[in-house]
Amino acid sequence: MQDIVLVGSSGHAKVVIDIVEKAGRYRIAGLIDGFRTPGEETLGYPVLGGPSDLPALNARFDLKGALVAIGDNSVRARIAAEVAALCPQLPFVTAIHPAASVGNNVAIGAGTVVMAGAVVNPCCQVGRFCIVNTNASLDHDCVMEDYASLAPGVTTGGNCRIGSHAAVSIGAVLRHGITIGEHSVVGAGSLVLGPVDAFSIAYGTPARKIRDRQPGDKYL
Repeated sequence: MQDIVLVGSSGHAKVVIDIVEKAGRYRIAGLIDGFRTPGEETLGYPVLGGPSDLPALNARFDLKGALVAIGDNSVRARIAAEVAALCPQLPFVTAIHPAASVGNNVAIGAGTVVMAGAVVNPCCQVGRFCIVNTNASLDHDCVMEDYASLAPGVTTGGNCRIGSHAAVSIGAVLRHGITIGEHSVVGAGSLVLGPVDAFSIAYGTPARKIRDRQPGDKYL
């Protein structure tokens, strides 16, 4: 197996570690986290250093890839850009749990993670650095743009579009053909029957816009 590093070491990283271990395609050399002391561990994997240490670690371990294990969409985008600038030749890898179901003619971009119990049905396009979380379901012909995320238990109908950096929170349900605008957030448990504007927060049953949102703001 080829050695990779995970960037991130908190709760989301624990789930990504589990995916990588169970998928068996890569071996985790260690974790990158600038907010922890090198040598500290998550699930037995050591923190090797911060992002600035990546060029030296890349040479030391002959790394074949990196995976950004950070749940917040905007932070994940920022860190992915930092890693790409520091190590432009280091590819980002994709992690798909063996208990996920991925249909025919599905495209999944680099850096994306698909977790246990997730369903990605035929002819979906999932962009780069997305998260399809535990037991989330993306029905046929849907599109997730880069850095978008579906939280655990989200269900979408077919032909939905989740905009770049948009976050659909735990247990939300989207009717067929819904568009969620870029950098928007859908609150937990919402029933989405109409489009959600870009740069907004919407929730409720049915969901409605509550307020505007700026890129990088907290989800709710």
